[in-house]
Amino acid sequence: MGEDVGGLTALVLGSAAGGGFPQWNCACRLCRLARAGDPRVSPRAQASVAFSADRDNWLVIGASPDLRQQILRAPALHPRRGPRDSPILGIVLVSADVDGIAGLLAVRERQPFRVYAPEPILRVLRGNSVFDVLDPALVERVELTPDRPVECGAGLRLTLLPMPGKVPLYLEDRASAQPEAGPTYAARIEANGRRAVVAPACAEITDDVRARLRGADLLFFDGTLFTDDEMIAAGVGAKTGRRMGHVPIGGPDGSLSVLAGLGGRRVYLHINNTNPVLLDGSAERRQVRDAGVEIAHDGMEVVL
Repeated sequence: MGEDVGGLTALVLGSAAGGGFPQWNCACRLCRLARAGDPRVSPRAQASVAFSADRDNWLVIGASPDLRQQILRAPALHPRRGPRDSPILGIVLVSADVDGIAGLLAVRERQPFRVYAPEPILRVLRGNSVFDVLDPALVERVELTPDRPVECGAGLRLTLLPMPGKVPLYLEDRASAQPEAGPTYAARIEANGRRAVVAPACAEITDDVRARLRGADLLFFDGTLFTDDEMIAAGVGAKTGRRMGHVPIGGPDGSLSVLAGLGGRRVYLHINNTNPVLLDGSAERRQVRDAGVEIAHDGMEVVL
């Protein structure tokens, strides 16, 4: 049996945005530093966080394309008994982006677990036959209704929280200048009187968003970009962060300012390879640190 920690444990399996860090085809300054082994930067897999109330059973938020490697690097998620076994109770899908669902294909080897997702994301899975490799006799798809708690077993309670977002890139109407808001969510996990929220994508911090995040002992929040035009300035993209569904960290209306005073422990997750907070010693990293906010890294563990 796992150690009874009497709280809630979060294990960061991956902390980077889509493409990881360094990104395979990116030659920006930070990616070059990472490939050169510069100690000021640490490589990161694509965002995913696992939670446990007993350190024996785990619920994974986000099916990153790197999920197989993330499981191999996390002894807590290794099989414990033969011939086949996994301490993963379920996987929660909070977006239909490729970097949020592709990891399901890495856990197809006839292992029972549950996939938790709202109807719009389940519809994407049903519409792509490749996901049928998950044997329906073993892998149950559980539809989540936003704001309605679900007991996941092993003392873990899950609630899906709607977030302002955009449609996944592969579903965009290329003829449209601005896509309609699409299904993007945060996940609230509760156990033993503790509460954590994982919100890897948020296009705008509204009063409703603040209300949904308030009261969390631990908040993993969208840390994709530091400035809205960051990717444009770096020459690696043509869209602003908000256009891609991500509020920036910095600026008077950025998350660092708007979420100040929210309470609890705040950690930036889903960090893009162009974001200067990845560089230890950068002015942006110091600004975040001085505000009392942390930068997630792969393997980071938080016990509440």
